[in-house]
Amino acid sequence: MIPRGSVGSGQATESRRVVWVPIVHTREDLGRLGKQVEASYIRRLGRTRWEAHRKSIDHLWDEIRRWIEELDLTPGRTRLYQDGLPICGQEERIVRELASQGSMNHRLLLDLMEKGARLMGTESPQLLLEEYELNRRILGADRRAPGAGPGSDDIRGQAARLLEARDRFIAGRVAETLEPGACGLVFLGRLHSLEGRLPQDV
Repeated sequence: MIPRGSVGSGQATESRRVVWVPIVHTREDLGRLGKQVEASYIRRLGRTRWEAHRKSIDHLWDEIRRWIEELDLTPGRTRLYQDGLPICGQEERIVRELASQGSMNHRLLLDLMEKGARLMGTESPQLLLEEYELNRRILGADRRAPGAGPGSDDIRGQAARLLEARDRFIAGRVAETLEPGACGLVFLGRLHSLEGRLPQDV
């Protein structure tokens, strides 16, 4: 992240700025995989731990919302980049649908959009599909097959390569679409990183 107040509307500079917003996904963010993730968590750690986990994530999103509200952003010059949001022409519909299902992440995006921020398609649909299939393999029936578990070298290698490819794509997308004078809020899961991947003028 960058210091509070450093991306204000009073600045005359036409530099491009990025604010990294580290996030944790809720079950609602995960679509069809959400119920499987919940079941897997409860199976391993119990329902009490799951409920505590959900409460801690809700608290984190309250803190993220407060932090963003304290940034001196110019809504019309703010661009929103969201991990997991494909470039597809249906970005706003996806955000509204997930917000209606209870996603705190996507409710925040909607609130920012209503103030004038612009939503940007962020990820490669093909890479997201590959990750979905990998996660389905981990969470589904294949998890009991030899070499299919989340701790196997094969799975770890595939996951690392996909994460690297996704981060490169996201960085390229930001570099291509963030205009001079604009500020990009980039909502990224904690395993992601754009460090060293953005051009020097960002």
